[in-house]
Amino acid sequence: MTDLSSTSQGLTRRQLLAGGAGVLGGTLLGARLLAGQVAHAAPVANAPVNHPKKTMHLVGTDGWVSMPDGAPADPPFFPDQLAPSPFNTYVFGFRNVTGFSASQVAAQRGKAQISAPILVFDEEDDITLTLTNLGLVQRPDLFDGHTLHWHGFVNAIPLFDGVPELSLAVPIGRDLDYFYRPHDAGTYMYHCHFEDVEHVQMGMTGVVFVRPKQNTTGVTGFPAGTKYAYNDGDGSTRYDREFAFMITELWSAAHYRDAHIQVNDWTDYEPSFWLLNGRAYPDTVEATGDPMTTTAGRLQYQPISSLVRCNAGDRVLLRFANLGYQNHEMTVDNIDLTMVAKDASLLVGRDGTHNYQVTNTVDIGPGESRDVIFTAPSAPGTYLLYDRKYSYLNNGGGGGYGGMLTKIQVAPPGTYTKQTTVNG
Repeated sequence: MTDLSSTSQGLTRRQLLAGGAGVLGGTLLGARLLAGQVAHAAPVANAPVNHPKKTMHLVGTDGWVSMPDGAPADPPFFPDQLAPSPFNTYVFGFRNVTGFSASQVAAQRGKAQISAPILVFDEEDDITLTLTNLGLVQRPDLFDGHTLHWHGFVNAIPLFDGVPELSLAVPIGRDLDYFYRPHDAGTYMYHCHFEDVEHVQMGMTGVVFVRPKQNTTGVTGFPAGTKYAYNDGDGSTRYDREFAFMITELWSAAHYRDAHIQVNDWTDYEPSFWLLNGRAYPDTVEATGDPMTTTAGRLQYQPISSLVRCNAGDRVLLRFANLGYQNHEMTVDNIDLTMVAKDASLLVGRDGTHNYQVTNTVDIGPGESRDVIFTAPSAPGTYLLYDRKYSYLNNGGGGGYGGMLTKIQVAPPGTYTKQTTVNG
């Protein structure tokens, strides 16, 4: 057998750097062959995996929505005199036009929705999400691009991250296909990242969440079909019903100035309304609407309800995402809330120990998300879900309750059938 020590010692430093390493490598291989060792076979490529394919189509545009009718006037900002009845506030927003023809897509120009459609996918889906920029009806002088940025989500390449400085923005009249393959379950959020301070405040925000593989693989001890918030391994994040909340604020003066071709000084930020899913109380407890109908009235372009309806004993998952500019403390009196995840990360230690937190108040900062589970009380009744800061529980400074407030309605067992849609 070749003496490797003598071979390597016979090389000068210069010879080693110039190619001696290759000689040494050849000697090693030769020694193994002479000793009768069998070389390892080349690895066999894994068979390709067929990922489920999902497609969606969103458009970005402007439009008009309605803050609660009982809010006091704040001339000239609210109600906006340019707003067509029954609306009072100018916004930007996204719309879901999946499956629409080209003419139907074009017809959505000027019909912005707040909050944006809730997007729901499964782990390892191959997602193609097309964004079309329809332009702004009220501001034809502006040539703003739009993007989709999944906040807190790890993208494969910057092109699909939606930050225009690192990728690109979609100009008016064009579209772009974004591609995602989520590997991690959790609650995220998405927004336009073009002139994001303005576009986020104007309404281009929505909730996106990824459901775990565990929904398919299951967990020992729980029946097939059980739903989970995360891949917890023990069923601790199982739930019966789920509700998503996009938390934002609305500054009437900024929305007025955008509609009237004026400039905002964002350091003067002073919200007028505090919103859950694009609505302020009492609108938060109105039923979910169909944004594509023309008979939905003043909430037509604010279709997502925040009313929580469940049966006694149900395990209820609340998904909170904050794309406002203020901290919010969501509170429920007389119900224990178990926070199981922060910012799309399960609260579990390296050894698998749960670090879940039991509380009645969940603090959510700007750009953060929380996943909370509670068991509905055995006694039917109505409970309030609200921001603990009482100054956020009004509409435009008016009297009575408003703002970031909704209800949890607990009914006797069996009252509500199996949930088929989020917030349904």
